[in-house]
Amino acid sequence: MVERRSIDVIPDEERHGTAFSQFTLWLGANLQITTVVTGALAVVFGGDVVWSVVGLLVGNLLGGAVMALHSAQGPRLGLPQMISSRAQFGVRGAVVPLVLVVVMYIGFFASGSVLAGQAVGKLTHLGPVPGIIGFALVTGVMATVGYRVVHALGRVASVVCALAFVYLGVRLMERADLAHLAHQHHFALPMFLLAMSLSASWQLAFGPYVADYSRYLPRTTSARATFGWTLAGTVLGAQWSMSFGVLVAATAGTAFVDDQVGYVVGLGGTGLVASFLYFVIALGKLTVNVLNTYGGFMSLVTSVSGFRGRRVLSQRGRTAYILGIMVAGTAVALAGRTSFLDSFADFLLFLLTFFTPWSAINLVDYYLLSKERYDLPALSDPNGRYGGWRWDALLVYGVGLVAQFPFLSTSFYTGPLVTPLGGADISWIVGLIVPAVLYAALGSRRARTAPPSPTTADASRTASRAS
Repeated sequence: MVERRSIDVIPDEERHGTAFSQFTLWLGANLQITTVVTGALAVVFGGDVVWSVVGLLVGNLLGGAVMALHSAQGPRLGLPQMISSRAQFGVRGAVVPLVLVVVMYIGFFASGSVLAGQAVGKLTHLGPVPGIIGFALVTGVMATVGYRVVHALGRVASVVCALAFVYLGVRLMERADLAHLAHQHHFALPMFLLAMSLSASWQLAFGPYVADYSRYLPRTTSARATFGWTLAGTVLGAQWSMSFGVLVAATAGTAFVDDQVGYVVGLGGTGLVASFLYFVIALGKLTVNVLNTYGGFMSLVTSVSGFRGRRVLSQRGRTAYILGIMVAGTAVALAGRTSFLDSFADFLLFLLTFFTPWSAINLVDYYLLSKERYDLPALSDPNGRYGGWRWDALLVYGVGLVAQFPFLSTSFYTGPLVTPLGGADISWIVGLIVPAVLYAALGSRRARTAPPSPTTADASRTASRAS
């Protein structure tokens, strides 16, 4: 059960599973309390019920499609997601987006621990601080075991959390005035785009680690199947949770804002039912926090190995990296637990700004320019085909970041073009289009001068023999 691999290529003889595993993993990862809070933010910030649900669906579909395209790279390459960024930014240049990815993992670990800590604290009667610490320790153990336990958690969570959400939905319908809520459909473009941005950022934030959990699939796994099952699981889970959050926020108002976990559990009942719901909240957060810890460990190893050249990591080394992510995330959770809701909204929009250009560049390079063919051994050689630093790609990434700022709207910064657009934040759309177009033009010129890449299958066999 304990995984041996880290950022090295997964040999064909160790590949296993089916594309359907991506459905259960991403369904379980999205049926959880933080996703509910994300959907509720669309109403908390002024949106109505109907158009918030529609905006969230559009954002989930668009962001989920980008995320699922990253997932389809896993079986083909047999590598963690972010190491493929070396083909675009260079073996060492990839550390630029990697640093931001590690910040993302720590932030999501912290936000998840705040809510899960409340649930664990209530379930054990120890309080939120011991709950956060205990939850972090369990997360670290699960992440150390690795890939198989991640998927096992996804399968369990997808069933248990789905049943809990059905029950909670029924209980909510008993309280909500559906006719009144259905009449809340006054379209306002800024609020509609805010809802889109919230759900799109949620999905795009999975992009930097989604292939980590498909890389063990057999190489013969259909890319279309991997894409389809990933998209179905992540959109269904996220939209289900976010729509529930919209209805809860519209029905409960400040009662939900002040105590998200307490309100959801109180909606379900008391006694054994309440204990079960606290367990469900902790289970849902455990699933996604293990993903964040595991992905953070992969990103740290990728960053360090770009300079040290090592691809194989000992069990002790794995444990040390995972412990570092766990400690950092727990410290942030303990420091920021009293201002969670406002901080989380800004954190989501911050993530969106920095990861849309990376997604655009990575997908254009993999699908359009390289035609799904990478020289895998060269991804570990700073003197090889991809070089140490690819300054042209880093420049495009920087331009993609800067292009978003005039359209960005957060509590600490509002771009000059936000007001003419009625307060709408369309920075993530700009952040996808601008770097995609620039990198496509740059990459087509680069491709004309580069030698043809060996197939990933050939390179993978070479890497497997070397390891």
